[in-house]
Parts: sequence; structure tokens; C-alpha cells
Amino acid sequence: MTTIATALRFNAFGLDNLKLETVPLPELGPRDVLVELHAASLNYRDLMTVLGTYNPRMVLPRIPGSDASGVVTAIGSQVTLFQVGDHVTSLFFQDWLDGPIQPTTGKSALGGSIDGVFSTAHVFPETGLIRAPKGYTHAEAATLPCSAVTAWNALVEKGRLHAGQTVLLQGTGGVSIFALQIAKAHGARVIITSSSDEKLSRARQMGADETINYRAFPEWDRQVMQLTGNRGVDHIVEVGGAGTLPHSFKAITPGGHVYVIGVLAGKDTAIDPTPILAKAIHTDGVYVGSRSIYSRLVAAIETNNLHPAIDRTFPLSQAREALAHMQSGSHFGKVVLSLRG
Repeated sequence: MTTIATALRFNAFGLDNLKLETVPLPELGPRDVLVELHAASLNYRDLMTVLGTYNPRMVLPRIPGSDASGVVTAIGSQVTLFQVGDHVTSLFFQDWLDGPIQPTTGKSALGGSIDGVFSTAHVFPETGLIRAPKGYTHAEAATLPCSAVTAWNALVEKGRLHAGQTVLLQGTGGVSIFALQIAKAHGARVIITSSSDEKLSRARQMGADETINYRAFPEWDRQVMQLTGNRGVDHIVEVGGAGTLPHSFKAITPGGHVYVIGVLAGKDTAIDPTPILAKAIHTDGVYVGSRSIYSRLVAAIETNNLHPAIDRTFPLSQAREALAHMQSGSHFGKVVLSLRG
């Protein structure tokens, strides 16, 4: 049985402090599963974690990363959910199995409070894994645990999205592109924003109905209202934070849903809550999702034959370059790390 792994670890904040190190693996407990990891994907959270802006008080050293896929190579004596040879992916939260998020859930977040999966192998509790969708490659499966689950949790679990509704998506990163696919699978109309006409063209090829270049139209909410006959949209997947929320509140229809999932456009305490009251806006914070939510997503992926948009794949030895590529904002969909060679 594998007892060591090669992992990406940092002892101080900053991209230059990322190093490949040999790390020991914990002894396999009765309900633990050893997974030989083949691929991982990046989330903006990983960049923030390494830079120290996600949690400046994080205990170091730390292995980052929450999203990975691989093959089960050993199981504990009491494991019933998996067998050796199964293709599996990690769960973002190792102990959030079902029901609402709890105050202690965050303590089981991979790559945050506990070591993550930018590694060649990892020992998981059996409930901290889920089978990959049938027919998925390791790279495809590695894109799901954070971005895809977040998009599904927002639109379907919380928003009860249905055919005929209109969804507004911000940017063309992992969450937004998964949300585009999920929304179209449900028969929704999709409007998507970006600063790149090339990316907007690619989004149209994937099914987006309308596109808005927010550099050409900084007051993009006005374009949204124009496109919807001044009604506004039913759902907004809000990845910007303080910099975009005021526009989202203007673009949403009364009684619509705004899902706050990111802070790419910055943080600010001076957000006017008046529109939330005046328009009866459902404003939901979405922090990934539970194991049961993930299982329903996998069923939808297999039923609708959905596949992620993978921008580029980097070897683990070029993780710094991969994070810098994501930081540049030039990616479309997901950035992946190959953990094998």
C-alpha cells in the first residue's frame, strides 16, 4: 500500500512559496479509503488560499486544493461504499453529507482547515468521496466538486429552476460555465456577461442565448432589462461580490433569486439592502454543497450527457503557472492539474 505521496505544499503565503514535497500518508483506518489521484482542478479559492487572502490566520504548512479524481487502491476493513478500482472524486466538505450547512461544516473543507488534494495520493473517509460520472475522464471528474456542485446547488436545489425562466451569469469561469450547461438542460434562457468578445462567442456556441460585454456596457444591468422587456431575470449567479451586486439588484426581477457565491469584484461593507426589501429579492449565499446534492448532480450529468469545459491542463510541477494563468482571468471554464507524470 502507498505510504507516501508527492504533494504541492506551502509554508508561507505567496505563489513563490509553493513547493513539491514528499509527505507521509496517514495509516488507513477501518472506514478510510486510499485514492491514487490522477487529476485536480483549480478554483479561485485555491489562489486566495495560497496568497493568504482567504484566511490570513491559516495554520501552515498546508496542501491546497479541494477538487480531485482518481482510483481507489485500498479500503479499510469496514468500508462498504467503494471497492478497489472505483473511479471517484473528492467532496469539498468531507463531513457535509446531507441537510443544511452547519457551523462546523467549514472545518472539513479540503485545502482550507485540512490538507487538500494537490497530491499524488490521499486518504479520505469513505463518506468524503463520490463515484465519478460514467464515461468521465479523470480531468473531467476533477472539475466537479466545487464549481459544478455550487452551480447546481444555486440554480436547482435553492432556486428550483424550471423551463422558461431566465438566468444571468457573470463571466466564463468554472461556476458560470457549469451554470450555463445546467440552465440549458432545464430549458432556461441564459444571458452571460464577459469582458471578452471571444469568450462570449464561445458561450454562445455552448448555448447562451444573449451576451453582454461589460467593458462596452459598464451599466450592464440596463442591457439586461432591455433584453428582458424591463422585466429582469429570474436567477443571477453572482460571482463578483461588492463590485457587481448593485447591478444584480437592478437586473433581477421582483421575487427573483440572487446567489452570492464569489467576491471576484471585491469586498465592501457598504451594500445598500434597500433593493432586497423593495423587490423582495431572494438572496442566498451558496457555499458549495453536500454529498447528497453532489449525487443528484451526478445523476443529472449522466442523464443529460453534460461535459465540462476544460481550458488548459498543467502538470503538477507547473502549479504556480496554472494558478497565475487563472489569476490572469484569461481562462474559459476550468483549469486542470495532471497529477500523474
